[in-house]
This record gives sequence, structure tokens and C-alpha cells, in this order.
Amino acid sequence: MTRDVDVRSSPIHGRGVYARRAFRAGEVVLRWDTSHLLSGAELASLPEPERLYTHPFDEHRVLVVQPPERYVNHSCDSNTAVRDFCDVAVRAIAPGEEVTGDYSSDGSGSKFTCSCGAANCRGTVG
Repeated sequence: MTRDVDVRSSPIHGRGVYARRAFRAGEVVLRWDTSHLLSGAELASLPEPERLYTHPFDEHRVLVVQPPERYVNHSCDSNTAVRDFCDVAVRAIAPGEEVTGDYSSDGSGSKFTCSCGAANCRGTVG
């Protein structure tokens, strides 16, 4: 795990990723480990809870997102965006702030009722 972030309890959902240092807008906060790829057939055999941590990789494969990246929670007022399998800061992130992404725009295809608590919360994702 990177020393720039911690994983701990989150008020958004379960566990979350927290900055241990300041990040500038445009800076890579997390670089995903893209070595855990599965075909569609392999995905079918993945336990249901683990499927929550998958992300489309290409037309034929999905990525099983590894810690700490898998614990980046959704926020309608996110501070990162997914770019080339990295979480990139879209604004300054302060030490101790939870690192969040917008699952509506990250290409994951996620659909769920949102509980992010942001002032601009949309109530649903996807």
C-alpha cells in the first residue's frame, strides 16, 4: 500500500481511502494495479462480494481492483477522477481528507442509491 494514503473507516461507506499528505489538482493520487484481469467466464466464478470491486478494462476483460484503490468511495462532490486507471486529483486534497471518485463518470457502470452526504448529492448513481 502506498504511504501517501491510509485505509480506514468511512462515514460514506465501510472503509475509505484518506490522504496522508496534500495533493495538488492534476496529481496522481493512486495508480491502479492492472495485473488482476479476468475474462467474462472467469468473472462468473468470482464470489459475489468480490464482484463489487471490478471495473471494465477492455471489451473482453474486467479488472479486479486491489487495495487501496478498491476503497475509494463514491461522492457526488468527488475530489478525484479516473484517468488511465489512476485516481487523479481534480482539486486540491488536504491531508486527512477522504479520497473520493464519481462512480457516475468513472466508466464502471455502477448503479446504486447514493449515501455520500455531499450538498450536491444526486441521490442515485448510474
